[in-house]
Amino acid sequence: MIPSYRSFFCLLLAALWSVSFASAQQDSGRARIGEITVRVYFATNANPTDAGTRARDIDKKTAAQLRGSEHLHFTHYRVLGEETQEIFRSYENWSQPLKPSDEILVRFEPNRHSLADSVSLDLELWLARKKILKTDAVLHAKQALFILGPEWRGGRLIIALTPIL
Repeated sequence: MIPSYRSFFCLLLAALWSVSFASAQQDSGRARIGEITVRVYFATNANPTDAGTRARDIDKKTAAQLRGSEHLHFTHYRVLGEETQEIFRSYENWSQPLKPSDEILVRFEPNRHSLADSVSLDLELWLARKKILKTDAVLHAKQALFILGPEWRGGRLIIALTPIL
C-alpha cells in the first residue's frame, strides 16, 4: 500500500516539529564558558584576629602578590570567604562569597566573545544591597583581579576575582 501525500506530509511535519522543539530546548546562552572564584580578604596592619573566628590564613604567594601593590600593602591578610560560580555565555551570574550573608555580592556577565585564556565581563560589586562599583574588565585565566573594598573592623576588605577558563 502506498501512503497518501497527506499522511506523508503529516509525518514530515511531525518530524520537523520534533527536531525544532529539541533544538529550542538547547539554549546556547546557557553554555558554560568557565568558572570564576570570588574571594573576600581582610587586610590589616593591626590585630588580624579582629577578622573573627571564621577567617583563615592565606598562602604566601597570594600574600606576596598583595603586598606587591602599593594600595593593597598590609601587614596581615585573612580569607573571610569564597565561592566559585560558573560563567555562562550570555547570562547574568551572581556570587555570594560570604554565605549566608548577602552583604557582599558580585554580579558578572560576559559582554564579548571569550578567548581561550581571557574573558571580558561586566562586573558589579554590591555592598549592603547597594551597587558601589560597575565596570568592564578583561580577566585572564588564573590571574586574580583585586578590588580594594571598604574599611572594616580596623582594616580593609579586598575582593579578588579569579577566572578558571
